[in-house]
Amino acid sequence: MPGLRFKEPLSWRAGKPIAIAELLRRLQILAQEIRALEQEDIPREAYTDVAQDLASSNLLAHKDKGVKAWTACCIVEILRLCAPDAPYTGIQLRDIFNMIITSLLPALSDPTNAYNNQHLKVLESLSTYKSIVLLSDIPSSEVLTTNLFATFFDIISGSAKASTGELMTKNVETEMTEILSTIVDETTSLPIEVIDTIVAQFLRTDPYAVNENGSKTKKNGAVDEKQSTLFLKDLPPAYNMAKTICNACPQKMARQISQYFNDIIVDASSTSGAKKSGRRNSIDDSDEEGGNSTTEDDLRELRKAHRLLRELWRASPAVLQNVIPQLEAELSAENLQLRHLATETLGDIVSGIGAAGLDCPPVMDAAVYPSTALSGRVEQTNRNLLTKPSSPQSFPQAHPRAYNTFLGRRHDKSAVIRSAWTTAIGRILSTSAGGAGLSQSEEAQLVSDLARMMGDADEKVRVAAVVVVGSFTLQDVVSRLGPSGSVADAGSVLATLAERVRDRKHIVRVEAMKVLGRLWGAASGEIIAGNEVVTPILNAAPSKILDTYYANDLEIHVLLDHVLFEQLLPLSYPLVKAKGLKHANGANGDSQNINGSQAVGEAIPASIDLDKVRIERILTLVNSLDDKAKKIFYSVQVRQTMMSRVMTTFLQRCEDYNGGVMDENEAAIKDHLKRLIDSFSKQLPDSAKVKADLWKFVKTHDRRSYQLIRFCMAPESDYRTMYKAFKEFTKRIENATNTSKDILDTLIPLLYRSSMIVYNKSHVPAIMEFARTDEESLGATAHEVLRELSSKTPEVLKAHVQEMCRGLQEEAPTAVKSNGPGAVDNLKACASFASRFPKDLPQDRKFVQSLISFALLGSPPVAAKYAVSILMTTSKKEMIVQDLVTKCVKDFEYGGAGFMSRLATLSQLMLLAPNEVDDESDAVVDIAIKQILLQVRTPSMEPSDAYTWSETSDVECEAKCWALKILVNRIRSHESPETLNAVAKPVYSLLATLIAKRGEHASAKNTPPSHKSRLRLQAARLCLKLCTKKSHDALLTPANFNELATVAQDQEDPVRRLFLQRLKKYLGKSLLSQRFYVIPFLLAFEPSQDIKSDTATWIRSRAAYLATLPTQRAGGVSQQNTVLESVFARLLSLLAHHPDYSPATDDLVDFSRYIIFYLRNVATADNLSLIFHIAQRVKQTRDAIMSSDFANEALYTLSDLAQLTLRRWEEEKGWSIDVLPMKVRLPTSLFAEVKGHAEALSVAERNFLPEDIEEGVDKLIKQSLRKETARSKKRKSDVDGNGDGDGAAKKKAKLPIRKASAPKEKKPKATSTKTPKAKKKAEKSSSDVGSGERRRSGRVSTAQGGKYKERDDEDDDEEMADGVAEWVYEDEEGNPIEPEPEPEPQPVHEISSDKESEDSDVDDEDMELDPAATNDNNNNTEDAEAQPVPDDDADELEPSPQPQPPTKPSPRTKKPPKPKAPQHQQQQQQPSGKPHPSPPAARTTPKSPKNDNSNSTSTPTPSSSLAATKSKKAPTSPKTGKGKSKASAGSKGGVLGLSRPTRALRGRGKGGDGDEMD
Repeated sequence: MPGLRFKEPLSWRAGKPIAIAELLRRLQILAQEIRALEQEDIPREAYTDVAQDLASSNLLAHKDKGVKAWTACCIVEILRLCAPDAPYTGIQLRDIFNMIITSLLPALSDPTNAYNNQHLKVLESLSTYKSIVLLSDIPSSEVLTTNLFATFFDIISGSAKASTGELMTKNVETEMTEILSTIVDETTSLPIEVIDTIVAQFLRTDPYAVNENGSKTKKNGAVDEKQSTLFLKDLPPAYNMAKTICNACPQKMARQISQYFNDIIVDASSTSGAKKSGRRNSIDDSDEEGGNSTTEDDLRELRKAHRLLRELWRASPAVLQNVIPQLEAELSAENLQLRHLATETLGDIVSGIGAAGLDCPPVMDAAVYPSTALSGRVEQTNRNLLTKPSSPQSFPQAHPRAYNTFLGRRHDKSAVIRSAWTTAIGRILSTSAGGAGLSQSEEAQLVSDLARMMGDADEKVRVAAVVVVGSFTLQDVVSRLGPSGSVADAGSVLATLAERVRDRKHIVRVEAMKVLGRLWGAASGEIIAGNEVVTPILNAAPSKILDTYYANDLEIHVLLDHVLFEQLLPLSYPLVKAKGLKHANGANGDSQNINGSQAVGEAIPASIDLDKVRIERILTLVNSLDDKAKKIFYSVQVRQTMMSRVMTTFLQRCEDYNGGVMDENEAAIKDHLKRLIDSFSKQLPDSAKVKADLWKFVKTHDRRSYQLIRFCMAPESDYRTMYKAFKEFTKRIENATNTSKDILDTLIPLLYRSSMIVYNKSHVPAIMEFARTDEESLGATAHEVLRELSSKTPEVLKAHVQEMCRGLQEEAPTAVKSNGPGAVDNLKACASFASRFPKDLPQDRKFVQSLISFALLGSPPVAAKYAVSILMTTSKKEMIVQDLVTKCVKDFEYGGAGFMSRLATLSQLMLLAPNEVDDESDAVVDIAIKQILLQVRTPSMEPSDAYTWSETSDVECEAKCWALKILVNRIRSHESPETLNAVAKPVYSLLATLIAKRGEHASAKNTPPSHKSRLRLQAARLCLKLCTKKSHDALLTPANFNELATVAQDQEDPVRRLFLQRLKKYLGKSLLSQRFYVIPFLLAFEPSQDIKSDTATWIRSRAAYLATLPTQRAGGVSQQNTVLESVFARLLSLLAHHPDYSPATDDLVDFSRYIIFYLRNVATADNLSLIFHIAQRVKQTRDAIMSSDFANEALYTLSDLAQLTLRRWEEEKGWSIDVLPMKVRLPTSLFAEVKGHAEALSVAERNFLPEDIEEGVDKLIKQSLRKETARSKKRKSDVDGNGDGDGAAKKKAKLPIRKASAPKEKKPKATSTKTPKAKKKAEKSSSDVGSGERRRSGRVSTAQGGKYKERDDEDDDEEMADGVAEWVYEDEEGNPIEPEPEPEPQPVHEISSDKESEDSDVDDEDMELDPAATNDNNNNTEDAEAQPVPDDDADELEPSPQPQPPTKPSPRTKKPPKPKAPQHQQQQQQPSGKPHPSPPAARTTPKSPKNDNSNSTSTPTPSSSLAATKSKKAPTSPKTGKGKSKASAGSKGGVLGLSRPTRALRGRGKGGDGDEMD
């Protein structure tokens, strides 16, 4: 039988060892021989002796490493030849594998070892022939198995003791992996230590675990962000080995890992139960609903285990098949911390995010140029393979139940869980489920859930949702969120994000506004390029941001400043991304480079015009704004002009203060500084901090900082200078040692508001270029911006006005060539500039001749108007005017060449050069009246009562509008008070006729319907223009004023809208008397919800402002301003003469809506008593407008109705009406004294209301307050309630309108009685649902003749001629009180528009609906220095020595007055000769509104005490008028209604016609 040739002994007796060299020789011979053999070559018995010798302790425990190495080589060969049965006992195998595992295999870590080849042979044999499975046959082999795994992972990871750092060959890693996989596969049960070793390899990608195990970790194990570059950039070999093992044995590893994870959960739970009174929890347990709190150590282990699960899913999802159900169970655990961990973990698993976490996404930079493009993929900044999301399979498809349970966490009662869940779904969307992809339905569901989370009740969840959207790339936003809807589409993610900018929580507002602004900034490049996908999605974002200004919240205003100039229009924009361009030591000669704005190593290509790039973005922003937002944007620029003036004064006082060291005027300087700082503090939140910061800045006395601020504000500074100064100022404050950099929180918003950022002189050439070339279709917007810039800050045009003038010379029209459309804007810009800097305009003959050409042939006619305004600033204007008048009047013919331009020229000359035109004034008036106004060249074939609006105006209608301007401007420029009445009376009569007859002026009543609406609107607006001058306001009689007020109820929406815009504009600038405040309260039946809500907001805003203005009384006592309270008497008078008034119950219930609308916007707990007192006081007078019993009864009825409504309002609100120790003076032009005591007593004791009216009034009040409460709750639970929502929008078209028709004379119906109505019908009429018909009742002639009583009080006429803004305070003896020195201009608390001079040569009253042409800044806009215009007969409160008891609540009499016949009966009973109202076919709106929803965010009216006093006195000005009556003098001494006007229809008004009456 063949056997081994090797016969030499390998063992020895004790004391006689074989020499090492000899022993090595023998082992080598044996190894060579048996290595060449195969199993069938020699019988197994032939190896018995050699095998036993090799297993002797002499060899296995030999001290020489070589002996051990060769012995192991021989043993593994014996095992190969004898497989599958080893010729060893269990104990021998234990000794063999102990030697191999503990001595031999660890040496593999040192490739330089002399016996490395032998080590590799042993490894290869164990791997190839699976001899390692014998390890499982060894009793108690767990220790060896554990050591083997630990050894191999230490070797492969390079952490073994013998490791030299040299790389091992790939086959070593493969063989080790194979050995370990074999053990896992063949072993029935692996030791827990082995599982620990395997799973620990997956945490090698976890930087937290690495730091925790490191020797120099931080105390809390947090990752040092500065060391992020040291993170692994590739998967470690040990990780790959563990991954291969798991994938090779998924079933066994699944069981083992499931048990491992379960043990950790159980240990943590049991430990926390024993230690629950121990450590403090790291997660806020305020929302924890049950379960034991978890200690910090347990929580750390749980976090590590859950991070492990994330990585296991990325590496081997199959091993988690038993763990996922456990994780699913955790989602429903009572323990908040465990549920939170499970939610985060499962979200990351779905997203394919491992233990290394998710790399920070690239933040969209709104200042980078070029902006992010969607045409190519976003540049990949994720250089770390470990942080790149990767999911080997779709989790929703592999584990649908667990995924659905995860989705259910959106309803978790804990905000912490919902917040974590929101973050998780954002990651799922952004990573597309780790690259595995989401189905269309899955993605749509997640997007919908994200929108829902953005409206969650808890601010933490809303913030998390906003942050999620901010983490998306622009491409993700467009591709994933865009399909659900744009910013303007309600319910979409982006629309909900836009709503969050008005969130009630500041933290949410901040994040939402920044994200939305950054989104638009990053997408601005695509929007400029006209990308049809991006533009519809994000174009409305700036409007949503700017609309937040209407919330009247100081924190929002500051936030808006930051977002506007850091995201939408960043100061550093454009940051040019230059590729491969370098500059040496900043040697860049480009003058446009913004210092410090470019990264090191980058240069700006010379081909980029930074100013043009910047203005392109500004124009794109303006082009994307809606009308409301555009007004805010322009008003922000207007604010800059005013703030710069105030800041200039502040800096001067800082220098005078000199750090506290002053030689003179110390008290005055400190007082002025205090007032300035107080004014600044009112514009910013946390006024105490603002004051402290500003005083720190003042005391620092850094003159360089003062100069830097001046550079930022100076019109002479170009953009580069402004930006460098801004940046240096910021760094200077940050690096200052004597002040805290926290004061930047105060200074930066002030600097934003006063710096020349948008209206900078560097931008003018680019704006002009865009206006000329219409590049990117921005020409119209460029013209609009140029108009605004020239009118608000013309000083920035100084460097470019010559170029503009040359352009005008080239565009001048001729007989054969008309001017271009852009010439109008250039003319307006030059006109604005000329009004401020006339000497800087060219005076050469060529330029003057071109202006004359515009005046005679300019198109449109407004070009002629602006040309005349410029010509009036030239040195030879007298000669030019005479020449122009002659050319315009001579051979004037309607339809001739340039006849419209001539009309415009004559209109402007009438205003600016009345003396020069005086010789031809008769001819001019003849042209306006006979050739234009009295002619109807396109007679209408429609019924005479037809009345419509057209968006475009034809030539004839426009010519008549210019003719009216000619007549009105003649009055405006009239200088002689003695002849004013004779000149103005015919014009007033003409305007009153156009208003009363709804634009009809032809005797044949054939004016086209579209002309009527425009002529009525023009007449109404011209009346407002005339009344801006006090002497002209006196000529508008109360009767005509009442007719003018009905224009606010015109049946055409554009007429109402444009009339109210002009009214609020003039009131906002304090150009109109107090009586005009009554007109907005007629909008109770306004069908257009946006008009109504905007006006209501304006009133409330105005009321809040007026409440801050004290009224100076005789004797120096300052009281609370009560303008809007005192206007209530005028409202009752106006309603008494309203064409729809009727004493019928249903009509009076409808009229109570006017009173309710007034109360909703004006009444407070503090002023309700005064309003009630005024309502009582009205019943103690007689009507002064009409001398008829019907008018008196109407007044008394409305007084009782007002008292009833006020009492019910008091009860519903829980307020109290108290007796006032004062009496109210009412305007004598509206109210006259009662003839005798008997009449007064009779009126006081009689209740003029029908018996069945209380129920209807109660119902209306309750419905109104319910809606108000509902909106308030909605604002608290949602954003701010600006708008009525979808429900109100759907009902908007059904809201009715009360519309005044052609007036008819009123007469009492002595014989008429009210027809009884069915109960059901009566309920309907008094309910909140209006009827389908508009009521158009006219006035019935009175038995006394029905004539309106004109004022005949000479003292009143003289008072009204004193001027609109000149009013005097006098003492009780009539002596003028000298005014205190007027303080320096103060910063305003809200956006303001420039005060318009009553004789302005640039007067925009164009008829177009173009928002730019009618930019009245009617929302939230007030003039900075405008003062309220008093009425000569304004209501006044005066202390009374013996307080008058209020009128009794009018107990019902047994015989109520007979009601007026219903409307339809009046029409039937009218004589045939009387005019009838328009037929029902012409009615376009229903009768009465369901509600008066004025749902718009506004500053609530502050509580005001009538007895409160203010320390600051209103400025006074010298009186210029003639004598006045005693009553008038008393009025001047204490007008409680004096105040600055307008702010959104809730105004506190100023009236004005006649003396006051006790």
